[in-house]
Amino acid sequence: MRKQPKFSGIQGGGRRGHFSPLALVGILVPLVLVMIVGTAFVLPRLRSHAADVNVNCTLIVPDQPLTVQGLATPYQLLATDPAKGPCNEATAGQAAFVQAAVIDPATGHIAVYDPLVIDQGTKPLAAPVLPALPAGGIVGIWFGFNGSNLLLQGAGVRQGRCVNGIKGSIFGQVAYCNAPAFFDSANLAIHSGKLVPPALGRAKDGLPCPTVRDFSVVDMDQSDNVTTSYLMNANGQTAQMNAANIAAEQGAHTQVNGSDNRLLSIALDGALGCTPWMAPDLADPGQTVTALPLNELQAAAHQTDPVAMVPNHDPMVTVNGNTNLTKLNAYRRGVDQPQVQNASMSSTRTYCNDLFTISPTRMLLDAHLTRVRPSPDAAAANSLFTFLAQRFVATYEANGLNCMKLLNMPDPVQVKTDAAGVAIAATIDGTVVSTPLDCNVNGTLVLGCAGTTTINGQTCSLTMDRKAHQIVITCPAQQNQP
Repeated sequence: MRKQPKFSGIQGGGRRGHFSPLALVGILVPLVLVMIVGTAFVLPRLRSHAADVNVNCTLIVPDQPLTVQGLATPYQLLATDPAKGPCNEATAGQAAFVQAAVIDPATGHIAVYDPLVIDQGTKPLAAPVLPALPAGGIVGIWFGFNGSNLLLQGAGVRQGRCVNGIKGSIFGQVAYCNAPAFFDSANLAIHSGKLVPPALGRAKDGLPCPTVRDFSVVDMDQSDNVTTSYLMNANGQTAQMNAANIAAEQGAHTQVNGSDNRLLSIALDGALGCTPWMAPDLADPGQTVTALPLNELQAAAHQTDPVAMVPNHDPMVTVNGNTNLTKLNAYRRGVDQPQVQNASMSSTRTYCNDLFTISPTRMLLDAHLTRVRPSPDAAAANSLFTFLAQRFVATYEANGLNCMKLLNMPDPVQVKTDAAGVAIAATIDGTVVSTPLDCNVNGTLVLGCAGTTTINGQTCSLTMDRKAHQIVITCPAQQNQP
């Protein structure tokens, strides 16, 4: 079964609509919402039920994608099979993302540039910025997708030395162009001392900050997708995420990639007090951004044993469910991981054993930090903690790597879900961890449903009456107009 996107991202900058008290999410038990200026009523837990969408899309790679002009030319999204419905960048479950990085071999300096994706036949919301590339700079490009299978097409595929998988079997959500050359240059710069990946630092739990090769972070298919985000208006037009576009398009919202890299760099690093490696953004002068290649280079430099590498039964590297070392090695080349000559060098059983040993322990250790952080995907879990717990279960059990069978060990994590299937609590090695109730008001998260937020231009306060199972919202009385 094709794995669905793991991390839809924390949406930000959404269009402000009229306040509805029903916009509160993450309810553990039935609650009554009481507005001092209104009437009390039962508050159900709401989820959006979008119609089924086509999860197999194609991305047209522009000509000469590794050049200044190619990077600044939007990629075009369309349906691989139009009979199954269209593909639109505005649809979260179909959105595709592109991330590029360039290294100057002479200095070891790395910069990041996120090319734009638009729907085929449309124009961007704002013209992409022309990146300033160093003379002799080596560009690598990586792709992420919120659907299931992203196919690359166009003359740029060959020109950019793009890899979508192997003949007859694509990776699925990810692909890359010229990544091995980028990593070769970066590793030479590291070995010569021109490029120094920053130290990981120490997390709030006293352990080293995690990397994308840490068994407390990885899942059934690690090192996938990118940290790119786009601005998008109500008409579905996209623009690069930079200060100029944010100022010019204040009604636009953010579209982000469901990404292991984003999970680490945004959600986990934020919860654990860690700082991701960032590099200058060529689309936003004066700003720095995170990126997949930075995460992989830092992990390669500093991750201590055991180091998580893509296993041979990762669904993205199998062919019809069977191990295929050619495809595995092709995937690994795109994220700068060692090549393997036999299946034992990429054992899924060994991977499962390290996952079993490390992940639940740190998940429990960090629960006091992650349980009070918002979920990366409100449709999957009600906090960062429960998101990580359900993600572990999806990896460990039969629909993932089936570690339970490989190790002949029961799942150490059990997840409790609500009626809508959203993870709301978890038990780890017998310890029950529940998460606090949070409120989301027009896109503003109020942790613990206690604090203030703006509703219809007024500053309103939220308090939780747990005894009465009520959320009380108090807004100033409206003054009568003459």
